[in-house]
Amino acid sequence: MGRTVRTTLTTALATLATAGAALIGATTLATPARAAAVTTSSLQSQLVTYTNNTRTRAGCKPLRLDSRLLLAARGHSAYQARTNRMSHIGSGGSSFVTRAHRAGYPWPMAENVAYGYPTASATMKAWMASPGHRANILDCRARALAVGVYYSTNGTPYYTQEFGWR
Repeated sequence: MGRTVRTTLTTALATLATAGAALIGATTLATPARAAAVTTSSLQSQLVTYTNNTRTRAGCKPLRLDSRLLLAARGHSAYQARTNRMSHIGSGGSSFVTRAHRAGYPWPMAENVAYGYPTASATMKAWMASPGHRANILDCRARALAVGVYYSTNGTPYYTQEFGWR
C-alpha cells in the first residue's frame, strides 16, 4: 500500500508540476513584451482619431489627412526605427520641413515624435503631457495631418506626427 501511495503521489506531483509549468508559460506569453504588435495602420488611424477628437474638444477644426505628410511621417519613423534613436533630425541631417518638401508637401508646420509606447492612447497621453507636443496638436491654424508608425527590429514602435498649414 505504501508503494501505491508513493506512486500516486509522485504522479500527482508530476501532473501538478507540468500544469504549473504550462501556466507559467502561458502567463509569460501574455506579458506586454511578448504580446502581438498592433498593426502600424491601426496605430496611425487611432492617433489621427485621438488627435482630431482632442482638437474638436478644444474648439479647433479636425485635420484632414494628407498622403504626402504620411510619406514623410512613415519615412522618418522608419529611419528612427532603423537607427534605434528618436530625434527630430532625420537621415542626412534632415528636418521635418526638408522631409515634407521631399515628399511633395509644400506647407509643413510642425512635428511630434515618440517611441516605445505600446498603444496609441499611451502615445497620445504622452504628447498631451508635453507642452511642445500639446501646442502642436492644439494649434488651430493647422489644416493637415499624418501619423507614421514603424516598428524597429526589436519590436519598439516609433511614431512621427506631421502637421501642415494647408
